[in-house]
Amino acid sequence: MKLPLIAITMGDPAGIGPEIIIKALSQLKTYSLCRPVVVGDASVLEDACNITHRSFKINSIKHPKDGKFKFGIVDTIDLGNVEMSKLQYGQVSAMCGKASGEYIEKTINLALSNEVKATVTAPIHKEAFRLGGWGEKYAGHTEMYADLTKTKHYSMMLAHGNFRTVHVTTHVSLLEACKLIKKDRVLDVIRIANDACLSLGITEPKIGVAGLNPHAGDNGLFGSEEVNAIEPAIKVAQKEGMNVQGPVPADTIYSKAIGGWYDIVVSMYHDQGHIPMKLSGFQWDEGKNNWKTISGVNVTLGLPIIRVSVDHGTAFGKAGKGIASSDSMIDAIKMAIEFVNSK
Repeated sequence: MKLPLIAITMGDPAGIGPEIIIKALSQLKTYSLCRPVVVGDASVLEDACNITHRSFKINSIKHPKDGKFKFGIVDTIDLGNVEMSKLQYGQVSAMCGKASGEYIEKTINLALSNEVKATVTAPIHKEAFRLGGWGEKYAGHTEMYADLTKTKHYSMMLAHGNFRTVHVTTHVSLLEACKLIKKDRVLDVIRIANDACLSLGITEPKIGVAGLNPHAGDNGLFGSEEVNAIEPAIKVAQKEGMNVQGPVPADTIYSKAIGGWYDIVVSMYHDQGHIPMKLSGFQWDEGKNNWKTISGVNVTLGLPIIRVSVDHGTAFGKAGKGIASSDSMIDAIKMAIEFVNSK
């Protein structure tokens, strides 16, 4: 039985994406779990090998099935979008933004045509993405995946170890997020969360739903969203047979989840879910004055294809220096394989 084919987008060429991909593919175990193919630029990956001091061969191919899939060889669908003479690491550019969008588009099409079983994405830079012509239509990866796969009901899941959280709203202002907390949307995300746990082999998921307001609204004293939207959604989910609790105040629900009380938490807005995940997965070494580890992944749930991403940005300050951690990329590849195997 052949190992699953996994496509990895290179991300913004001026960021740390190329370097952390090379570092992740330096793990021999990766090749015992999957057949990885990078979608990006061969010339940038060759430079990333030099930066990270790896003597790998970049093997340019046209189709994923043509890869050699051997340790020390990085099979790459080379789109040839980057002029190396113009590439400046750590700098925003339309060239790199345009390229990063084309890597994503190509990868989605490979997954939709079943040429790869899952996709893993390296980080893009939102400003470069916009300058490259993609930003007028898409806020980022998630929205692009949803549009190109014609998906209406989707959500972002963050995961680190046994901690998982999905989001009712993501890339909107906090003011707009509050307006978007509606019963139907909350119910959709509860269902998506339940399905995600089942896909990961959790047979009886325990789902916690966070409140939006302090003290989860305190019966309407500090806001009406819990009474009007969140509680009614939870009641419907419970009638559908799901093990759902809430709304639980946000200042306690995440510590419960990290301790194993819940298998997954439904978060109401972007930072509500991101902060506890990054407190769990990101560790700063005060003595060395740098990150000891940057772990955790971002999964887009509800899509007809598998998409897992690193849960950090392009880290322009580290780009081109070979010092970026590949922990999150390794985690993302493992999570993608986990989803593939669960099917």
